[in-house]
Amino acid sequence: MLLTHGSQLAVNVLDPNSLLSSFGAIGILVVLFAETGLLVGFFLPGDSLLFTAGLFTTTSAKSAVHLSLTWVLLAAAVGALLGAQTGYLIGRRGGPALLAKVKNPKLHEAVERSGEMLEKYGYGKAIVLARFIPLVRTVLNPMAGALGVPAKVFTVWQVVGGLLWSLGVTVAGNALGSSIPNIDHYLLPIIAVVVLLSLVPVALEIRRARRAPAKAAAMSRAPEHKA
Repeated sequence: MLLTHGSQLAVNVLDPNSLLSSFGAIGILVVLFAETGLLVGFFLPGDSLLFTAGLFTTTSAKSAVHLSLTWVLLAAAVGALLGAQTGYLIGRRGGPALLAKVKNPKLHEAVERSGEMLEKYGYGKAIVLARFIPLVRTVLNPMAGALGVPAKVFTVWQVVGGLLWSLGVTVAGNALGSSIPNIDHYLLPIIAVVVLLSLVPVALEIRRARRAPAKAAAMSRAPEHKA
């Protein structure tokens, strides 16, 4: 099924449980498209949503939320791939001026991080790795378009990275759910832990971004100190 039976009127877009119980697999497609294709979707819970969806594919058919693994995998792949390609096309059309208009501090830090990754790892590796880094996976796609990364190169690597990320995280959730008997009884605490763990990469990125200027300043002062 694409939709669950008990759709809620009030949906918390930051809560995977709320999103999935309301919209099912269609919610996955929309969220992943927005997170990877539109700059305004940087705050959406891609990682925790995919993992939680994987858990819900192992619940009993009588549970409040039960999803089809086939539909979840299809929705995840389509959302992730179409989103990234859309972000690339937006960046290609908008050019560097588009990213220069970014005002949100977190997105601005992600822009800098994306540039560093493209320079350090090259197109292919950076595009794949970005999929697993919150915020960066939102920004790198339009940045690749703005910087003129060849469309064929971007498409190949975003498909590789998109499938590894979207299908891999979902299958990991499915594997965990399948390994725990009566998973229905433990869903809420497991989802809570998943959400907390999904925030760790975000916190690390923010910490890295804040420490980078201090480190650069210290390195620039080092020669003067030696003199």
